[in-house]
Parts: sequence; structure tokens; C-alpha cells
Amino acid sequence: MVRLIARPAVLISLAIVAAALAAAAFAPSLAPYDPLAPNLSSRLSPPGQGHLLGTDNFGRDILSCLIYGARASVTVGLVSAAIAAAAGTAAGFVTGYAGGRLDLAGQRVIDALLAFPALVLALVFVASFGPSTPVVIASIATAQAPQMARLARSLCLELKSSDYAAAARAMGGSGWHIATRHILPNAFGPLVALATGFAGEAIVLEAVLGYLGLGVPPPQPSWGRMISEGARRYLESAPWLTIAPGAALSLLALAFAILGDALRDRFDPRRS
Repeated sequence: MVRLIARPAVLISLAIVAAALAAAAFAPSLAPYDPLAPNLSSRLSPPGQGHLLGTDNFGRDILSCLIYGARASVTVGLVSAAIAAAAGTAAGFVTGYAGGRLDLAGQRVIDALLAFPALVLALVFVASFGPSTPVVIASIATAQAPQMARLARSLCLELKSSDYAAAARAMGGSGWHIATRHILPNAFGPLVALATGFAGEAIVLEAVLGYLGLGVPPPQPSWGRMISEGARRYLESAPWLTIAPGAALSLLALAFAILGDALRDRFDPRRS
């Protein structure tokens, strides 16, 4: 684990994630301006001393909007990834350990959900129930859970036929005891690694939904909506409106992807 953390790419990724978490947690203290307060006198000001990243078409400070927008991205990313991991792991382990018709039915449901790209599934969910933060979180979690269920089932099938699981059964261990004390702990590493990657994917999905007007509703700042507003009208005249949130989104998503890949290298023996 020490070697894993000592890798430069992992250290940089941890720093980026920590900065995003700090921005989300301490946005009122870190933001130099009110992100919702317009100032038409400084409308579309380029990056400079007064506004480090410039201002938007309403004169709002881009840096302040970026810091407050981290709240939406981090909240949606972490919560939806956690829900997807918990629901997918439970479904995968139950069907995989039970086997038989329950496993067959569960796999047909998972196959049907995996037939749709995650973005399409999230779009259908949000369009059906309307854009709001809980709906966005639920839609992304629903789109990601089948992938976690597929991995959890695969690990369960592999581990329940292992020697230590067979020894536990021979000693009279119950199915619940074997699953929770022997199988799940040994599958924890690969599952956490996939969930870490899910956080980065969820952040991108939230931004795409925000770009399409189906993400976290205003007035809460959102990186996806910031990119949309800048790219549609001011990409050539005021590119900083798009560059700042686009760079923040790319860096944070890449950081989670690097951390997830590093954790897979550490915990999944099939990748060593």
C-alpha cells in the first residue's frame, strides 16, 4: 500500500480529490465572491487580478462558481457511486451465492440494464421524474449498479468454490457466515476499486446531464451547466467560461480513474 501511495500519479490524484473535497466542504470560506450575485459592470471580464478566472455573462466570479459547483459534482459523484456499489454488490452476491433460478433471473435483469449505455439510462430516468439532485443521484446509481452486480456475482462464484469456503462449510458454517466472513472480505478490494472509478464516471455523467439542462437544478452552480452556458454563446469571445469548469471536471474525473486503476492493481491478483 505504501508503494501504491508513493506513485507520483496516485499522489497527484489524491491531491486533486482532496482539493475538490475541501472546496465542496468549505465553499463559503474559500469562495472570494457570492457565486449567485450578478455584477453587470464587470460582465465577461477576462482572468485578472480582480477575478482570477474571469467573470461570466452576468458578472459572476468564475472561481466562486467553480468552488460552489464542486459541491454538486462531489456530492453526486460520491453518493451515487456509494449507492450503486451497495445495491450492486448486494444484488450480485445474493444471486451469485443462491444460484439456480434466482441467479438466472437476476442475470437477465442485469443483461437488460447493461444493454443501455449509462448515459441513456440516466437520461431516461431524469426525463421521467424531472431534474433534481436526488433524481440525478438515483439515475446515475441505477445506471452504474448493474456493472457492480456483474463483478460482485463473478467474485462470489469464484470465492464460494475456494478451499477456505469449502472448509468453512465442512465445519458447519452457515451460508450467511460463509458469505459475510469469508467471501465478502476477500472481494472487498476489487469492489472498492470499481466503486472509486464509478465516482469519476458519475461526475462526468452529472456534468453531461447539467450540460443538457437535466442536471442539478439552478440556482446551485454546476460544472456541466457552466460549460453549457459558456460553450453555446461565448466559446470564441470568452473561452475562460468553458475552460475553467472543463479543466476542473477533466482533472477530477481523471484523478478518480487513476485511483480506481491503482486500487485494481493493488487488490485484484488477476491484474498483477
